[in-house]
Amino acid sequence: MKVFDSELKIMELIWQHEPVSAKELSLLARQEIGWNKNTTYTVIKKLIDKACVRRDEPGFVCSSLVTKSEIQKSEAKGLLDRFFSGSKKALFSALLEDEDLSDAELAELRAMIDRR
Repeated sequence: MKVFDSELKIMELIWQHEPVSAKELSLLARQEIGWNKNTTYTVIKKLIDKACVRRDEPGFVCSSLVTKSEIQKSEAKGLLDRFFSGSKKALFSALLEDEDLSDAELAELRAMIDRR
């Protein structure tokens, strides 16, 4: 499941406020993202078509059909496949080469591996 940045912005609002009407989502999107009503409704429709969001009546109430964790895992797999040919070792190596990792972050990564 590929979720574009614009769709993720609406999903974040839905996860924070669900169940939430499309009207309320459009107001939130205007306030937090600067979008107009038409843009918000277009993105909601795309999410409904992708089976990420369910529309209930009355009131065009939106609820998520996928969790944030499911989208994160899907996007991480896409990143892994696209940039690292599916190699977790290559991804992990790229992360370890990042000079901005603190000792605490490195220890956390090491602990995650040890728990595996």
